[in-house]
Amino acid sequence: MEQIEPQTSHYMDRRRFLLSIGTGAIGAATVYASAGTNRPGKKGSLQKISTGWLNPPAEFSLCPFWFWNDELSEQEIIRQINDFRAHGVYGFLIHPRAGLPKSIGWMSRNMIKFMRIAIEQAAKRGMWVLLYDEGMYPSGSSSGQVVKENASFRTRGLFAIDLDETEPGTEKYDIHIGANGEPELARGQNLVAIIKRKRNGHRIAIVDRAIRDGYSIIRGLHFLEDDPPRRANHKEVPENSPPAADILNPEAVACFIRLVYQRYYDEFKGHFGKTIHGIFTDEPSFLAKRSERGAVPGTTGILEHVNRFLGYDFTPYLPALWYKDEPDAERYRRDYFRALQARLEETFYKQISRWCDSHGIGLTGHPAAPDDIGHLRHFHIPGQDIVWRYIEPNKTNALEGPQSTQGKCASSAMIHLGRRRNLNEYCGAFGHNFTFDEMKWLTNWLIIRGCNMLVPHAFYYSIRGPRIDERPPDVGPNSPWWKQYKPFADASRRLCWLNTDSKHICSLAILGLNDHLPWQAAKVCFQNQLDFNYLEARHLWEDAHIGPDGIHIAGMHYKALIVEFDPPPKAKEALQTLEQAGRLIRWEKSKSEILLLQRIKNLIPKDISFSPAEPGLRVRHIVKDRIHYYIIFNEGQEHISFKLTASAQGQRYLLDPQTGQQKAPDPDMLLQMRPHELKVLKIVLI
Repeated sequence: MEQIEPQTSHYMDRRRFLLSIGTGAIGAATVYASAGTNRPGKKGSLQKISTGWLNPPAEFSLCPFWFWNDELSEQEIIRQINDFRAHGVYGFLIHPRAGLPKSIGWMSRNMIKFMRIAIEQAAKRGMWVLLYDEGMYPSGSSSGQVVKENASFRTRGLFAIDLDETEPGTEKYDIHIGANGEPELARGQNLVAIIKRKRNGHRIAIVDRAIRDGYSIIRGLHFLEDDPPRRANHKEVPENSPPAADILNPEAVACFIRLVYQRYYDEFKGHFGKTIHGIFTDEPSFLAKRSERGAVPGTTGILEHVNRFLGYDFTPYLPALWYKDEPDAERYRRDYFRALQARLEETFYKQISRWCDSHGIGLTGHPAAPDDIGHLRHFHIPGQDIVWRYIEPNKTNALEGPQSTQGKCASSAMIHLGRRRNLNEYCGAFGHNFTFDEMKWLTNWLIIRGCNMLVPHAFYYSIRGPRIDERPPDVGPNSPWWKQYKPFADASRRLCWLNTDSKHICSLAILGLNDHLPWQAAKVCFQNQLDFNYLEARHLWEDAHIGPDGIHIAGMHYKALIVEFDPPPKAKEALQTLEQAGRLIRWEKSKSEILLLQRIKNLIPKDISFSPAEPGLRVRHIVKDRIHYYIIFNEGQEHISFKLTASAQGQRYLLDPQTGQQKAPDPDMLLQMRPHELKVLKIVLI
């Protein structure tokens, strides 16, 4: 088949770029394609197929992590970019990675030089780029440069010392206890409080101090050993470990922005909002990696912010952070960490998001936890990540547990925040036994949940020596399936196009918190083809309109809301309105699934049904350019056949994501689906 060049994006100034990553409705042109199978009995009839579907713009391409992990050269960078493009990949995320020589240090002249080469070559080819904000991860320290500039920006933590059990004149957690049994603090150590435990009356001193050297570090870019060989056991080799910064300190974050974001702007501002679509931040974490024993996340003055967020004085409950046997310890731990996440929004995400706003670039990436939906309000392109086989085909984790919420987490945030795109970094650290079928399944798992920007982890610049074993596998040029990649890349681009600038047809919401999304009711809904979105609770009092007919927000109308936990007090008024209208469904896993389904059925007419019932099927209904599309995914491992009844009535076509072609199915035939297969049903209203 002749290769079709993707449509390229037009030049955009910064203002238009920021509008483009927010809400938008871009109409797609149409062409006429002759296809004998388009209409039964009318061979060669002409039917409209959107050029957006046949040949979507390059902006909908896969955008893989491109691991820069060895000596770099201009020639090899250009060769690999050309290879990406030849295989249908028109975007990439430059990710400096372990294995770089020390001569190419983080944000060094050499690194910037090679980044410029890649960006300019992408621009010449109508491709696009995401930049990565750290060397290596988690984000926030600029590979130790923040702490190097100001030692007081080192990650801090809270430590608890039982003064009734610690001998006077000794040290615990590097905190000296004087002869009188009281803490004698060194420079940089601060007493937060001395509190009596409720359980046994012991006096507990809570001290805030910097984390010790060697702890709270990030992964580095350079192997400790010069040019190490691959290990016989295929384990990773040690790399340098820069100190993490205090991301709860707004001044430390301002330093990080200046060292990374502002530097990018100074070097590449001519490409911001054009070739460079965004900057990726990667799971900023309170204590980063290798946390010190006894440390609880916190920083100087954190209690003031915790009290403000919670609306009560948390001081008496501080011991619960260390002692599980304190009364209601689990509740107070949840409260504390929810308050910490809210503070992180203020110090880290909001500050970086505002910088990106003012510089015409999108903030993207993902927070540390799979259901951290609250942080996503500060992302121009909300995101999440599937790594370490947290989600797998034919496993319960595809529907159960916090990780199972992440697909809907990012796409729901996109919808309710008025964003245009949401992404997922996926396939990372799945191991050398990872298969192309698994990659396709993960792609479809994300598409059916509303993802429209796919970031495969990863394409490796080099697999020399131990690099091949660093969070494997390579899912691109060094994979066994690279020769078969283009049809997959084309299909992914079409499906991302379909999930963008379209109206999600959905009348059901499940309530969530800023750091918690329940999955039990979601599982029941998925298995019964009842699509939903997660609604973060604060929307109920911030920007949603609540009335007798349900919830209106960002163009969505939810006729029912499922609640599985005790909601925040601020949500009380909205929930009372919904309950009085009979639109609030309180449910927990101990209750009958049949009862839950009946409550939903009474409030929301069935949009699509299958005969016989198929719990492995997933469905997403969208409208794009006045055409209805049902994306249907067989998430299970069985061949299935069924008859489909949809609320949208009209001429039906089945679209092939790999070829872009369409055909009109026999209305009397059962629809057949192989395990892990995805189909698109297009319905043109009569």
